[in-house]
Amino acid sequence: MRAWQVHGAGEPAAVLQLVERELPDPGPGQVRIKVAAAGIGLPDVLMCRGTYPLTPNRPFTPGQELAGTVTAVGPGVDDAIVGTRVMGVSDFMNGNGSFAEEALALTTSTVAVPEVLEDAAAAGFWIPNVTAWTGLVDRGHLRAGQRLVVLGAAGGSGIAAVQLGKALGATVLAVVGDDSRAEFCRTFGADHVVVARDATVADGRPLAQALREATDWRGVDMVYDPVGGAQGSNAMGALARNGQHLAVGFASGSWPAVDVQMMAVTNTSLVGVLAAGESREHVETILGGLTDLLENGAIRDTVQERFTFDDVPAALTRIADRKPLGKCVLIIG
Repeated sequence: MRAWQVHGAGEPAAVLQLVERELPDPGPGQVRIKVAAAGIGLPDVLMCRGTYPLTPNRPFTPGQELAGTVTAVGPGVDDAIVGTRVMGVSDFMNGNGSFAEEALALTTSTVAVPEVLEDAAAAGFWIPNVTAWTGLVDRGHLRAGQRLVVLGAAGGSGIAAVQLGKALGATVLAVVGDDSRAEFCRTFGADHVVVARDATVADGRPLAQALREATDWRGVDMVYDPVGGAQGSNAMGALARNGQHLAVGFASGSWPAVDVQMMAVTNTSLVGVLAAGESREHVETILGGLTDLLENGAIRDTVQERFTFDDVPAALTRIADRKPLGKCVLIIG
């Protein structure tokens, strides 16, 4: 089969190679999936650079997200699921990612694709939306009427949180880098948009001040932060009493610095968010909740760009340059 492999540490175009390799054999608890489409994200860029915490040993096939059809099962897996259309997270940590014609995944990391989603939408759906659910629902307990800030709101992770927050009844403030991203977020339900670079807005005001002004100085109840760095650190200053800062990711290259004294004085909290390690029952609960929202039209597909299999280096370069809006996917099957 054809597969992309990383053979060094550097920018995607420099270290990716298209190779022919044997079909991987599923191990215990695993399935092999004929990949129809694969989600593309910043973690794939960071794996090429060797800076992602879960980067496998080289050479490896990157690609965390996938949608496709089960073609084989490993020991302990019921072969009745062969032919089932699934989506989920690949076995990328062992080098068997989704940028290949067939990939491996644990059965605990895959779910049946809701009928409302086509393959491309399914490939880019699971990680952003399950992460948003884990942060806003499971960890943050977001309530209707609360004020939610989403950093990096026009990206694949951010836009999932924007529309889920809106579906849960929150007032959503989206923080983006330019006016085109601002308009994009409005189409997905953002109530207010703040254009900011790092920790300041265009006129030089600190981001926290701009967010407080946007809420009539009441502050915000929750910050959903996949960005980190200076922007994440400054946004904490917009939290109202008893507010929560959800640490989701570090797209800026670093986690936010935390002022513990400020958090103690304001009774605010730093909450870690990782969409992994949940029981199968809870995964099914999340899928049911997201499917209901899809079917009701409360959330929708956020895929904005589709690439061919041969375009993987160019697609990852585009992501590295922070050009796309929403989610990007790779069409394989």
